[in-house]
Amino acid sequence: MTGVVPEEFANLTFLQEINLPRNYISGTIPPRLAQLRLRVLCLSGNRISGRIPGEIGDISTLEELILEDNLLEGPLPPSLGNLTRLRRFYLSGNNFTGTIPVSFGNLVSIEDLRIDGNTFSGKIPHFIGNWTRIKILYLQGTSMEGPIPLTISLLTNLTEMGISDLAGSSSMRFPNLQEMKKMQRLILRNCLLTGPIPEYIGQMSDMKSLDLSFNRLNGSLPDIFQTLNFMTIVDCHYFYDSDLSYNNFTQSPPRSTCSSSRVILVSALSSSAASNTGGWCLADKLTCSRNPDRHSLFINCGGLRTFFKGNEYEDDSTDDQSYFHSVDERWAYSTSGVFTANDRAPYIATPTNMTGVDIYKTARLSPGSLRYYGLCLRKGSYKVTLHFAEIGYSDDNTFSSLGRRYFDVSIQGVLRRKDFNIMEAAKGVCKATKIESNVIVNGSTLEIHLYWAGKGTTSIPDRGVYGPLISAISIEPNYDISTGGGLAAGAIAGIVIGCCTVIVLILAVLWRKGYLGGDKEDKELRALELQTGYFSLRQIKSATHNFDSANKIGEGGFGPVYKGVLTDGSEIAVKQLSARSKQGNREFVTEIGMISALQHPNLVKLYGCCIEGKELLLVYEYLENNSLACALFGKYFTIPLWSISIQGKSYYLSFYIGREDQKRNLEWPTRKKICMGIARGLAYLHEESRLKIVHRDIKATNVLLDKDLNAKISDFGLAKLDEEENTHISTRIAGTIGYMAPEYAMRGYLTDKADVYSFGVVLLEIVSGKSNTNYRPKEDFVYLLDWAYVLEEQGSLLELVDPGIGPKYPKEEALMMLNLALLCTNPSPTLRPTMSSVVKMLEGKIPVQPLMVKRGAGNPDIRFKAFDMVSQDNQTQVSTISTDSLGLRSMSTDGGPCIEIE
Repeated sequence: MTGVVPEEFANLTFLQEINLPRNYISGTIPPRLAQLRLRVLCLSGNRISGRIPGEIGDISTLEELILEDNLLEGPLPPSLGNLTRLRRFYLSGNNFTGTIPVSFGNLVSIEDLRIDGNTFSGKIPHFIGNWTRIKILYLQGTSMEGPIPLTISLLTNLTEMGISDLAGSSSMRFPNLQEMKKMQRLILRNCLLTGPIPEYIGQMSDMKSLDLSFNRLNGSLPDIFQTLNFMTIVDCHYFYDSDLSYNNFTQSPPRSTCSSSRVILVSALSSSAASNTGGWCLADKLTCSRNPDRHSLFINCGGLRTFFKGNEYEDDSTDDQSYFHSVDERWAYSTSGVFTANDRAPYIATPTNMTGVDIYKTARLSPGSLRYYGLCLRKGSYKVTLHFAEIGYSDDNTFSSLGRRYFDVSIQGVLRRKDFNIMEAAKGVCKATKIESNVIVNGSTLEIHLYWAGKGTTSIPDRGVYGPLISAISIEPNYDISTGGGLAAGAIAGIVIGCCTVIVLILAVLWRKGYLGGDKEDKELRALELQTGYFSLRQIKSATHNFDSANKIGEGGFGPVYKGVLTDGSEIAVKQLSARSKQGNREFVTEIGMISALQHPNLVKLYGCCIEGKELLLVYEYLENNSLACALFGKYFTIPLWSISIQGKSYYLSFYIGREDQKRNLEWPTRKKICMGIARGLAYLHEESRLKIVHRDIKATNVLLDKDLNAKISDFGLAKLDEEENTHISTRIAGTIGYMAPEYAMRGYLTDKADVYSFGVVLLEIVSGKSNTNYRPKEDFVYLLDWAYVLEEQGSLLELVDPGIGPKYPKEEALMMLNLALLCTNPSPTLRPTMSSVVKMLEGKIPVQPLMVKRGAGNPDIRFKAFDMVSQDNQTQVSTISTDSLGLRSMSTDGGPCIEIE
């Protein structure tokens, strides 16, 4: 059926059950249904959207509320905690956010609760211990944090439990489940578990399937797992499957192999334990037993041998549910996990309505994790193409078209797609799409990993079709594979002599150009040309009209920045180092080294560099709308006041003069988009990139805007790697006054929370349209952040909102962002959120935490005292102190930190 749920149902006063699952019903849930004395409200597998009306909590007779696999969103109404008769409660496969309401602890009659795949925040609540009648509990992929609460031990009636993919970094020992004698299905996947598996797990006589994969479990396996590899029935105990893969056990079942088994142990053993078994798949890495000689690979996943675009795709049609399968050290795959409530779910998908190319007519499925390995590949660069087509769902207006499949895609251990949805990428079902990546193989194995993190629908069109799916794989070399074979000795000698001659000539050229010899710093600079694209000085001069002042678009930390146009019409931004000082060289090396390793939509893209003579130049993408500072405050000009040289080091004081007529009128949605872009860029630097980086100089001038006003973080000259064990800076504190975190400016304590503080200041500037360093509301207050704390205490924080936005802005959203700014600038770094949490708060997925530390009246920060001494307040909006050039230096003295301006 199509249409909506009619609110006229409320007129049927004797109606006790509304049961409309698996249709194509849209719209919202009518609040008027609360007038009925319903026992059952089941709308699962439809297109119901909006929020659950709080009035539903008034149906005191309700026993079943089944709303899974819809499009519902927002926080859960606390009033649902009033449903004390509720037995079955299904919310999986929706878009709910926020925390689990405390009132849910009152659901004392609950027997079956499923909330998989929603983006809840906070920890798994301790009040689940109140649900002593519960038999089935599924909390997979909810984004909640671990550890699993100790009160889980009170749920002694559980027969099925699934918890997976807990957020956070705190590990925990295996939870106490000893009294759960009735357990049949247990999933604790990716739950940060450590230590051994308790022996009592093997004594749960009703157990049918067990999934403990992707944890940190170690020690020896319980006795029963030593036997399961060879016997299905152990002491009248019938086990189906046990998935213990991706752990770190020190002992495996005797004579373990990579063939089909009741105990899945892919990558489950420590290196020493794996070497004592016959199963090479049990170790954490697959190796090649011979000299790597392969350079390409084509697999028709789930299908027979076929040809596509001139290449032969190998047969991959085995469907015996083996957890590991290999083909003559050419390639292999492993699968792990168990399909929830469907022991007979297929591992190969075959649609009925897919036409055209053969590689898309089949696909391999997995309930949790699917890895493909290219084996015995030569070292070098490869182009990897992953082919997909969603063949598990229909394209008609029925419930079977409403399925949503999400999984993560990693290649060589690097996450390429998070929550990848084939249907969205291909814009429909049974349509082809692909992911292409260039990767490096340094050993001999290339690994492709598809992982289901509990997201999406789990029962459309049938239970057990939710895991990752892939149609075909191609791996092709990016290098020349034409090598000689069987050459005569004379030919080999000639090649060797020729190569030596060429090497000598190359070394001579490099020496003449200055690439060889010289000090260490110059060698570092020359090495950078190999990391990035290289531009000649002639190209740069031509593009910028010999650094014409008319093309100058800004002043960066190194010197001026110019706009340029290359001969192919591409626009570039050129950052020029003013002089070849050693300090400048070091920061130049830092910036190019950092940013060449980073790729993100919210980071400025580096095209290359130019190193000729005394010129050091960085070439970036050109961003049409200049910096965020220009958009918010107008264009500013730096005017030096004085400079002095002490022990060979230069120090200066300068100020900015701004022209407000250059400001842009940024509307509220644009400001929010800019905030979100900065937050996502920082979250990538801190938590997602291969290098964990602290930027150290986040401010409005270092955020650039493209033609669509998307934010991109720039200027990595002061960035440092985030070293958790080495948080104190002993040499040099760098940054900009007004944006530096107190613990860093005064004590040299540097973590990623310093960037969070700076982001909070920038967020405050974006909402208010005022500069933290230039705005001084009253004589008693030094800067914008100080004034914000006062207004927050007075309950009038919205006075800070930029009047230029106009009166029709979302006040609730503005207040949320202002409170978030204050949370990020908390004087205590431990009370500041992580940037990933900030992103979720801006998205509305989790609430902004309450501010725990208020502005203090006494002991003002010493750096703001210094700041106040040089602060001025006049109509030209003179700023206080500029440290854009080389940063701020801290020198340790007996009397405490001494701040001076460089």
